[in-house]
Amino acid sequence: MRLLWAAVFVAATLGCAARSPSPIARLPSPSSAPLHITVVYPDTADPIQAQDSSFLFGSVGAGRGDVTLTINGVAVPVSPRGTWLAWLPLPPDSLARFDIVARAGTGAEQQETTFVARIAQPYRPPTGAMAWIDTTSFTPTDSLAFPAGEGIRLSVRATPGAQVRLRMEGVRTPVWFVPDTLPEEPAWGVRAFGTDTAAYRLPPAADRYVAWLPAVPLCDAIVEAIVGTDTARAVWPLVLDTLDRSHPLVVMLNDDTAHTGKSDSLTVGKAVPYGTYNWFFPLGTTSVATARYGSQTRLQLSRGAVAWVNSADVIPLAPNTPPPGGIVGSVRLTANSKSLVLRVPLPARVPFKVEEEERSLTLRLYGAQSDVNWMQHGGTDPYVTRMSYAQPTADEVTITLALSGRVWGYRTHWSGRDLVLELRRPPAIDSQHPLAGRTIVIDPGHPPVGAHGPSGLWEPVATLAVSKQVKALLEHEGATVLLTRTDSLPIDLFPRTNFAEHHDADLLVSIHANALPDGINPFVNNGTSVYYFHPRSAALARALDRALVAELRVRDLGMGRGDYALARDPWFPSALTEGLFMMIPEQEAMLASPEGQLRYARGIAKGIQDFLREMAH
Repeated sequence: MRLLWAAVFVAATLGCAARSPSPIARLPSPSSAPLHITVVYPDTADPIQAQDSSFLFGSVGAGRGDVTLTINGVAVPVSPRGTWLAWLPLPPDSLARFDIVARAGTGAEQQETTFVARIAQPYRPPTGAMAWIDTTSFTPTDSLAFPAGEGIRLSVRATPGAQVRLRMEGVRTPVWFVPDTLPEEPAWGVRAFGTDTAAYRLPPAADRYVAWLPAVPLCDAIVEAIVGTDTARAVWPLVLDTLDRSHPLVVMLNDDTAHTGKSDSLTVGKAVPYGTYNWFFPLGTTSVATARYGSQTRLQLSRGAVAWVNSADVIPLAPNTPPPGGIVGSVRLTANSKSLVLRVPLPARVPFKVEEEERSLTLRLYGAQSDVNWMQHGGTDPYVTRMSYAQPTADEVTITLALSGRVWGYRTHWSGRDLVLELRRPPAIDSQHPLAGRTIVIDPGHPPVGAHGPSGLWEPVATLAVSKQVKALLEHEGATVLLTRTDSLPIDLFPRTNFAEHHDADLLVSIHANALPDGINPFVNNGTSVYYFHPRSAALARALDRALVAELRVRDLGMGRGDYALARDPWFPSALTEGLFMMIPEQEAMLASPEGQLRYARGIAKGIQDFLREMAH
């Protein structure tokens, strides 16, 4: 299960079970245990997020493949290990009742139980009402602040065909909404994992309305939906303030304001509030704050670029502090045995971004102008073949390093006012023995959290067992292999990547078992997938995916770019594997067995070896 997920999500359908591969057919069944019905998922503490159908999974006792199981009268297959997975319709209610009956043999041994789960309820218009407003659909709802002259997009659901408007205290002219004529947006799980493209093609929602609200002081505005003589009213929970552009607020970024010492000293920047990561600003970077959206602050990096960061990482500087910027002077590149160091003198700690291509790195400096009179190589190192600079906009400077080989890794930090970019040399790899002399860090995914399978197998237990097998296989081929954990004690994300960087790992692989959101059919979507973040890691992800599919003999869900912490460290290529699905009985059985763990480990080891051999050429 991916590190960003804090709960177990899965879906399944019995109709596709016959097409699912059975990779553990040769494995012996555990010894039989007393008949006992256990439901592992759903969790009664959290409501089911599906509306039409949902899944349950659990067991009837170890080794009880002789059991006949029905849920609400529907026959549910039981695996030889006594585990089961069911896909069942949900009632149009807030509670779902599942009557479970398990019988063994002639029925002399029988267990019955009723399992009740809550169902998340969408808004339903009141019966008989002509005009209504879905108060759960207001977007946005928070405390916002923007400069005067900007605005925000509003969205709400209300009666189809209604006249919808927003009335504000002290403003005579209301803001009128228009129908949103674009197709309905599929659920995020469908976009991320669904393979049936028909699920993407949804019709427009006749009850969805949008509007543009100029940035004006606003509090407790009233939204109205008017249908004939009937009007529905609701308070929109939105506070909007305006900011003065003439007095810019200069801030410094520090992601360890609590001084815990556990920070990676980076503040991440997003293109949209709460979005995916695009920038990584070292501690001490300065910028101008120009807007606020809940717990997010917008930074004006340059005239044409903005980034959203966590407000908790923003420290306002003294009033009248000028915005960071100025002239970029001449730069110097120096060579060391394992890396090359580019030192860029700057007038201030301006925001920047490192942009990666297969054989080049570009440093983009925001709020700056170029006066790079010379670019000193500091020798004629063969890895950096050429340096160049450009001024693509009036306040952005780029410095590009053209390389003779592939990008392997890099990192940045501030040294006084200078920005230091350290570029890592690719390791010297023997194509005949690509693992010899390599340092590889294997991360057994989780804890904290982690998925549970139908028998109760906990993901961190399975991933540690696989990782130990990987370690043995790679060490046999001459690699030095380190595990980020060797027991089940929880470890946060940063200490894992920091461990790999501290040991100067050549690459990092994080091992997981997968899960899906409610409403996604895992018998259609289950299989192997591998994720990377930086472009240089795509080749590693591809090699791992191919090797795992061949070894595990499950469906290939492919490789993908994923915003996961264990794949984001720029010092080495890294990838995160989702080899099998915990909640599918056959695949959980593989993860629980020494043979299955070895097969997963062989796929990892083979993928790493293939990647290194490819990089040797």
